Amino acid sequence: MRLSGRRVRAIFRKDLREYRRNRSLVAGMAILPLVYLVQPLVAVFGLAASASSSLAHEHVLLYMLGIPALVPVFVAAYAVVGERQQGTLEPALTTPIRREEFLLGKALAALIPSLGIAYAVYAVFLGLVLGFARPSIASALIQWPDLLAQVIFTPLLATWSIWVGIAISARSSDARVAQQLGLLASLPSVFVVVLIALNVIHATLGLAIGLAAVLLVLDGLGWRITSGMFDRERLITGTR
Repeated sequence: MRLSGRRVRAIFRKDLREYRRNRSLVAGMAILPLVYLVQPLVAVFGLAASASSSLAHEHVLLYMLGIPALVPVFVAAYAVVGERQQGTLEPALTTPIRREEFLLGKALAALIPSLGIAYAVYAVFLGLVLGFARPSIASALIQWPDLLAQVIFTPLLATWSIWVGIAISARSSDARVAQQLGLLASLPSVFVVVLIALNVIHATLGLAIGLAAVLLVLDGLGWRITSGMFDRERLITGTR
């Protein structure tokens, strides 16, 4: 199957313009990361130096992986049903664009800003910890394996959340309901991340490789399954 990069870019640019004009989406993409930023900062700044010994054996910063698990699905769940409610979906679907190109453009429009937000919030968090936390706490908290995990798993989690969100969006008739369902569907991955961050599930190299492999497979399947269930005629005619 040969995809047209020009058509994918057209959908990508169009969606980015629409997202920037949608205040509720912009607010949602800003509020969720702030919640993830403020709570751990308050906890870290309140830690005594004696807590560094226990922190050295934990992976608290993995908690921040909740951002790429939640923020993208909030946008992706709006991608199809939101455009349908605005009346701009039908003209796009009546063009010669393939459904795979259409969905890929929408996925990229949700992925790129989500990755930017996730990495930016993580960088701000690290900067504040290095600048204001106790030196022993900062050195115990910031570990290279956790930094590498953040870099690798952020796009993997975000991509999976996006396909979940788009699949829900394509089958929904209300944007807010789709976003709520999308956030609920992302909770299992957030739950696993929190368990690893709290050391309930012990982080190992084998676990990291296994989870990365599973997410890679899920990301590929997500595109295929979402493309397969994308009913172009139903979306154009408005039938259920």
